[in-house]
Amino acid sequence: MKEQKNLPVKKRQKHRHCLVKLNLFLSSIFLIGCLSIIFSVVSNTVQGETFPNNNIETILDDSIIAVDNFQNNTASEEIENSSIPWYLTLVNDQNPLPENYMDYMINLVDIPGGEKVDERIYDPLMEMLDAAKELGPIVVSGYRTQNKQQSLYDKKIKEFKKQGYSETEAIKLTQQWVAEPGTSEHQLGLAVDINGATYDIYLWLQENSYKYGFIFRYPGNKTDLTGVAEEVWHYRYVGKEAAKEIHERGICLEEYLENSQFQTSSVQNQQEQISLEHSTQIETSWEEYKLHEGEWIPVVPSLP
Repeated sequence: MKEQKNLPVKKRQKHRHCLVKLNLFLSSIFLIGCLSIIFSVVSNTVQGETFPNNNIETILDDSIIAVDNFQNNTASEEIENSSIPWYLTLVNDQNPLPENYMDYMINLVDIPGGEKVDERIYDPLMEMLDAAKELGPIVVSGYRTQNKQQSLYDKKIKEFKKQGYSETEAIKLTQQWVAEPGTSEHQLGLAVDINGATYDIYLWLQENSYKYGFIFRYPGNKTDLTGVAEEVWHYRYVGKEAAKEIHERGICLEEYLENSQFQTSSVQNQQEQISLEHSTQIETSWEEYKLHEGEWIPVVPSLP
């Protein structure tokens, strides 16, 4: 069974290697074409003939467009051929953001509060926030760029180091709360951090978010599988069908995909790896939360 699950991944890796080789081949052809044009121009000039500049520019432009279109189409085709729907794309420390995802899979739109999300989740997100309006919900974090994620990651490490943790300890603690750049769901544009006027907003979301296609992504009892400590504010769009099943069965996205017809990689091996890494992490207790700069955050215990 494991070999069957890993097979599509190997195929995709082989496909990527082929694309790289093909791109290098096309680049070589483009370079040779440019050199041929230059040689032709020089030869014609020596023979007393001229080569119209606009013809040269047209040839070069056409060559560049052809190469760009090929690269764009092949990358887009690779992503679109995945058997997993866009709204079930798994991103965590074992599954980085798909290559070229931002170029071919996402269009961002503004939402109230100044954040951005994938336009495909805008309507259900607005419906959910409107349904919870008495609790004053607001999205405090939506789509994040690679640089933004890196900044948050580095900042959290510094905070833990100031509390007395070593570099290694600070990194391990940080990875429970802030994903390494390239492995954050926020970079998909499908995840949001939601705060409210009272803590009750989180209770409401846990009970009702699935009706709008969102899930409580990181429950405290699933940390061994997700690799992330409980985040009561973090919600991820997965579509109504998946959200309903995940909510009713009390499972996480990793578990859902493991038994799903869309699964194309060995999530079981991934979960074992996450569990092993988690067992070596620092034991901490996140029983209290505090409001800091408009966001509910866990109270991290200080070193004795």
